[in-house]
Amino acid sequence: MSAVPAPLPPSTANWHWKNKTVTPWAKRWFEQELTAVSVSGEGTEMVSIESVAEVDGDVELGQRKSKLITIYDCRVVLNWEGTASDGTAVSGKLTIPEVSHEITLDGTSDYVYEWSITTSRTPAVDSLFKLAKARLPAALEAKFSAFPAAIIDTHGKDLTVSADPSRQGSPAPSAPAVPAAAVAAKSAGGDAAPKKKATNAGAVKSSGQALNTTTVTVDAHFMAPADDLYAILTDEKRIPQWTRAPAKSIPEPGSEYSLFAGNVKGKYVSVSPPKAVVQTWALENPTWPDDHFATLTTTLDQGSDSTKVTWHLSGVPLGMEEEITRNLQGY
Repeated sequence: MSAVPAPLPPSTANWHWKNKTVTPWAKRWFEQELTAVSVSGEGTEMVSIESVAEVDGDVELGQRKSKLITIYDCRVVLNWEGTASDGTAVSGKLTIPEVSHEITLDGTSDYVYEWSITTSRTPAVDSLFKLAKARLPAALEAKFSAFPAAIIDTHGKDLTVSADPSRQGSPAPSAPAVPAAAVAAKSAGGDAAPKKKATNAGAVKSSGQALNTTTVTVDAHFMAPADDLYAILTDEKRIPQWTRAPAKSIPEPGSEYSLFAGNVKGKYVSVSPPKAVVQTWALENPTWPDDHFATLTTTLDQGSDSTKVTWHLSGVPLGMEEEITRNLQGY
């Protein structure tokens, strides 16, 4: 009977990408929180969210390098109702095409509100409709701003491995990191099991001091064309397919890039699409030396029925070989 391998230390276990789908919970949250929204006008005017008619989209919580990241993009349809100044019951529908991490936290754009009213129009009804348009958005956006924190508070403990021995192993198991190229090879049945090796490389200087380093190499075969794999690794619009986080990448010599919301960064040194990429490479990690950049050379060798991808990282600080190898395997 083989021995059970020791668990990864929390600092390493929390580095890897994990995610949890929480869409059913999110729908219940919207139903509970948004139906509590109401605003008042002059006199007896009042408008409220009567019900949540639809929440269409996906909501996930990801964890990368001990950081919890909310990932969501939903279309929300609400039924609203109110009472006009003359006592008329008024109702209508409000569609918000996008409630997302990008709008709520990154501020990439403003919320869009699409209004409709089902009650026959009168001056009193129109006045209430104007009140709804003027005041409901701010009340709803206050709820939307609380949504990311609610996701983390409710589900974060399921992804983060605690350093407290009493909690180690308690989080729910999650899927291993998906190699980037496996996104393209998944449906084609590619052999994505990576091979690895580490070799001594000598010493470099970091922050004016000599740093002993080594080289780590990981390779794998994929049933996908080299040009598609190259795009997945370098196109900032396709990189989030495997990092599940914002990316910055323009594959041109001298251009800076960042992956995993800035946790991996560097500059492109040279590109030879779709055969090779050379780039500097550094981690935002307490164990990675400040101002130290390794060099990552990625080669893609297309054969008759598969493509071999090799990641060759030179300048890895001694003592970090195993951690970096595991990280590249999740690349």
